[in-house]
Amino acid sequence: MFVAASTECWPEMELQESIEALSDLEFTAVEIAIRESGKVKPSELLADLDRGVQLLRHTHRLDIAGYCVELDSTGEQHYTDFKDICRIAKATKVVNITVPSAEKGTPFNEEVEHLRKLVEVAETEGVRVSVRSQLGCMSEDPDTLMVLCNNCDGLGITFDPSVYIATGTDDKNVDKILKFVCNTHLRDSRPDAFQVSVGQGEVDYGKIVTQLEREKYDRALTVHMTPSDDLDHRVELRKLRRLLETLI
Repeated sequence: MFVAASTECWPEMELQESIEALSDLEFTAVEIAIRESGKVKPSELLADLDRGVQLLRHTHRLDIAGYCVELDSTGEQHYTDFKDICRIAKATKVVNITVPSAEKGTPFNEEVEHLRKLVEVAETEGVRVSVRSQLGCMSEDPDTLMVLCNNCDGLGITFDPSVYIATGTDDKNVDKILKFVCNTHLRDSRPDAFQVSVGQGEVDYGKIVTQLEREKYDRALTVHMTPSDDLDHRVELRKLRRLLETLI
């Protein structure tokens, strides 16, 4: 296991600026968010794949732990675009791509078919697809998430314990999905607040690390905290990095 941080920790910064900020905080790996509403836009990467590869490779001393990808395209174009993103991942030696979960109310079979296609596309480029835990989505229910993984051979999970604290999910139900975990998104949380100061919430990092070790997890513990007006963001990021490093 190793500690990484998401570029979404600095959503207002350009890619290189956020990488410099994370490097200054002594992170050694980064997960890069790729979405149209962010600083790294899929449309710009897909317009020139070679240029996109060069842009993403320019991460200085930080290894790329993975990509968190949200595509706006639909239909067959979505899968064409996703294949090109997977080609970029292969060229930049990235194995894990995190994708969003469908909203609650989406027909189950429709989501299974969609995720199966993504997994099939990714496997041709040697990439692993993980669906992220998200509030308001099918993945906020661990039982639904487990059934999705059981029906989509090769699908992984980007595990976010804050989602299950927010929904009051029983720990036993959460434990069942840990064998599918390929990535994590971490911050501290309480049932009444999705993000709080590190140490003031209910996330049991020690337990999570122990459980993941039991499943022979050897990937990133990704710090995924957004700036907050009432907290010193750099202090919080450094605090969580140091805490996680003491556990691995």
